[in-house]
Amino acid sequence: MERGSVDPQKTTKMAQETMGQATEQASSTASGMTDTVAGAAKPVTSTLGNTLGGVANTLGGTVGAATRGLGETVNSALPGGMGRPVGDAVSNIGSGVERGVKEVGRGVKDAGEMKRSEE
Repeated sequence: MERGSVDPQKTTKMAQETMGQATEQASSTASGMTDTVAGAAKPVTSTLGNTLGGVANTLGGTVGAATRGLGETVNSALPGGMGRPVGDAVSNIGSGVERGVKEVGRGVKDAGEMKRSEE
């Protein structure tokens, strides 16, 4: 080769090494940014999820207690146990609503904590 000429193989190899290093650095930077964003979002979503989940649990408990109380009132209000089937049904509906709302509340909390659902 003449003095001052460029060796295409060396140039290609250097370009490939430089591209590889740049790709690794870009990937590392992107990964770090993703971790940073996820880390920054977690306290906000966790607080929101816990708050909404707590409110849902409170409402579910209130509805459940109220309907159970109403069912007991119906049971005791009618003589001879005539109201028992209706009172028990109202109580059971309230308990079902309470359980359902608690499950929704747990799902909201888990979402806020960025937990994955178990399959």
